[in-house]
Amino acid sequence: MEKRWGKKWALICLFLFNWARNVSSLSVTVSDMECVYEYVLYEGDTISGNFVVVDHDIFWSSDHPGIDFTVTSPGGNTVHSLKGTSGDKFEFKAPRSGMYKFCFHNPYSTPETIAFYIHVGHIPTDHDLAKDEHLNPINVKIAELREALESVTAEQKYLKARDTRHRHSKLLPFSAFALS
Repeated sequence: MEKRWGKKWALICLFLFNWARNVSSLSVTVSDMECVYEYVLYEGDTISGNFVVVDHDIFWSSDHPGIDFTVTSPGGNTVHSLKGTSGDKFEFKAPRSGMYKFCFHNPYSTPETIAFYIHVGHIPTDHDLAKDEHLNPINVKIAELREALESVTAEQKYLKARDTRHRHSKLLPFSAFALS
């Protein structure tokens, strides 16, 4: 019985370590083109995330074209693309394992700060798990719950970054009126 519990705890710790390893969050300043790279271990893994141009309301006029976002697979194919945006969420299945490139292009010379978050999720299949018939359903449910929790965390980070951007945009007009 003790061997079974040891095996269960080892698998749970492995899943938690794997989850923490596959999360990246950063802030990037884009003047022209900036790229971030993320390695995906398995074909079919879910790559999800979001980005927000934090200070766009302060500097952008109505004719600003926005930021372009492109994801390129290890084979050089464009997997996901957005044009002229101040932020968005994304999710797609990795067509193959390898190094993925996430690029931001700013057509204006004014540097823009972008809050960027990415997660690579892997839900194990039967051959990835121990062959104990009692552990398989539990481990699959744990992985599904981990991915659902990751989705909620990603949404919170996205909303927090948008909130920061909105707070910055509300400060500028108010301070401009206070001076007149």
